[in-house]
Formats: sequence, structure tokens, C-alpha cells
Amino acid sequence: MAKVVLEHLTKNFGDVIAVSDLTLEIADREFLTLLGPSGCGKTTTLNIIAGLETPTTGAVFFDNDDVTDVPPEQRDIAMVFQTYALYPHMQVYDNIAFGLRMRKTLRDEIERRVEAVAKTMEIDHLLKRKPRQLSGGQRQRVALARAIVRHPRVFLLDEPLSNLDAKLRVTMRTELKRLHAELEKTFVYVTHDQAESLIMSDRIAVLNEGKLQQLGTPEEIYNQPANAFVAGFVGSPPMNFFDGTLQNDENGRWLVKGEGFACELAPETAKRLLTTASGEVQLGVRPEDVEVPPTNSPTAHATVVVREPLGSDLFLTLELNGITLKARTRPDVRSDRGERIAVRFTPTKVHLFDRATGKTLLEPPHLNE
Repeated sequence: MAKVVLEHLTKNFGDVIAVSDLTLEIADREFLTLLGPSGCGKTTTLNIIAGLETPTTGAVFFDNDDVTDVPPEQRDIAMVFQTYALYPHMQVYDNIAFGLRMRKTLRDEIERRVEAVAKTMEIDHLLKRKPRQLSGGQRQRVALARAIVRHPRVFLLDEPLSNLDAKLRVTMRTELKRLHAELEKTFVYVTHDQAESLIMSDRIAVLNEGKLQQLGTPEEIYNQPANAFVAGFVGSPPMNFFDGTLQNDENGRWLVKGEGFACELAPETAKRLLTTASGEVQLGVRPEDVEVPPTNSPTAHATVVVREPLGSDLFLTLELNGITLKARTRPDVRSDRGERIAVRFTPTKVHLFDRATGKTLLEPPHLNE
């Protein structure tokens, strides 16, 4: 078990800054996900924790031990890769046991630990097979078993589910959460899949262009995004954005007005405003917070472009003055392509961002409670 601390990490590859002044504390036994688009620095950060890359500046600590210059084999970590990285000429048993043999572990102990972890991963019936005889999901279980059997201080997982089909990914997410709970070890997980991060993580660190954008629980990241990048990256379908003007009318009401829409802020939302002045803003609304049909006075009228029935939900692609708008509503809503319909942005659920900086203009709700 170990706490992992990154202090002011920067990593340059020539003129490219892959990681920029990253400071992050990963708690002992925490499941923390590094989330972001390709090229954001998440894999580089993981490789620095593993010792596969040396930071240009900054330091890495496991608990109170500075491991910045400690080689990977002495850090007591285990990595699981996207490509499984199994030895094709070895049986499953030997693939799992390889790391223990390299550490001169006694044969009886190797046998005991391999059999135990194989049973946990439900691959004990596959121990005599070679990787080419396994499915993708089975290979990933072997790769996980090889990491688990060593009892490392820290698990580092680099997009381990991205090569699996959609159904198997869902199953393996559950397996990883179960394993984390049972093993009680520190997990650092890299992914560009925001659904994975929301489902599995204790906390999420969102990165973009090498910089930390926000660190928080899945609920905080989704409901209280720190800036427009986080708001737009996390969520499927992504958040809708509209340029508008924040105004305070003669009755003390705060509204956001733009081309073709007017959205009054709920009083509890207005109390969270970090500004007392009118100005140019970006209004953010998640698809599930676009009411169709509206329960009250509509915010705007939009034209239906595409209907996407999804069983329990209906996704509508709408056009509002040249801007594409996504709405998530009930499957029984009747609206045909080309129809002009009323919509309402739920006043308590809208997000506001400074148009120049992208930063949120709303305090988290708990600060005012």
C-alpha cells in the first residue's frame, strides 16, 4: 500500500511540453483516474510514476520516499497495458508466474499464489493454454492476474480495456472495481473514456495539454465542472454551449440572453454567481437538462433534425438558430423531423462560464450551504 505524491512535475520532449507543473496527491488505496484526450499527458504521467520516464523537473514520492531516480524494478509497482504484453510462447501459468520467478520466489509460494489469483480472476481452467488460444477478455484477465500476483504497492493501468468489445468492457469495469475493493491497493488508471472514469474512480484528474484542469470525485467533475473544457469533455452526449449575455433586470433576476433564447437563472443558482456584473458568458446545458416538452415557460424554440430512440431514452438533435442542440428525453415524446418545438433549460441545472477564460462563474453548491 502506498500514497503517491507528484510535486511540480514537468516533462519536455524537445520543444513539446507533455506535462506542465503537475502537482497531485493520490491517497493510499485510492482508485484515481487520469482522464483526458489523446496527447494530454496522462500516459506520460503514468510512465513517470512507473519510472519508465524521468521528469524534466519535479519529484515523485511513494509515501515519504523520494523515488524520482529509483529504477522501475525497485519501485514495487505493477503495470497493465492496453496490448496485454503476454509472452506468446508461454502458457498462462508461466505468464502469471514470470515476475515471481524473476524475484526468486520459492516454487511452492509461486504455485500457491498463481492458483489463488487465477481462481480470483476465474481463469484457473486456462492455466495450460497459450495466449493465442484465449479471447481478448481472457488475455486481459491474464494480464491483470500477472500484476496482482506480485502484491505490489501500486497498480498502474494504461487504458487496459480499450481493445475489448463494448459488452466485455462493461463486464471488466465491474471486475476492476471489485478487485480494487478486495485488494485494497492504490490504483492509478489512464483512460480517454469518460464513462469508464465516472463509473470506476474514487477521484478523477482531468488533464488537457499537459495541465491539470480539475481534480474531484466523479460527481464533482460531472455536476460542478471547473471550466468549459471539463464540462464539454465529460458527459455523453457532451454538454450544449451557447454564447450569451448575463443580465440583471430591474426586479433583481439574473438572466442569460442570446440569439433565439432567454434563460432565467433559478434563485439558488444566482446566489452562486462569482460575479455581480453583466457580461459576455457561455451558457452550458447538459442534454438531460433540456426539457422536451417544457414543464414551464419555454427557454427557446428549436427544430428537430434527428430522432435517436435508445430504448429507455430518446435523443433529439435540434437546431437553434444555426447551433446544434442535443436533448435527452422520454421515449414516448412525439416529435418528427422538421417539427419546431418548445424547449426549456432547467434553471437549477445550467452552467455558466467566462467566455474569455472558460472558467466557471458558479461556486460549488456546498460553499453556500
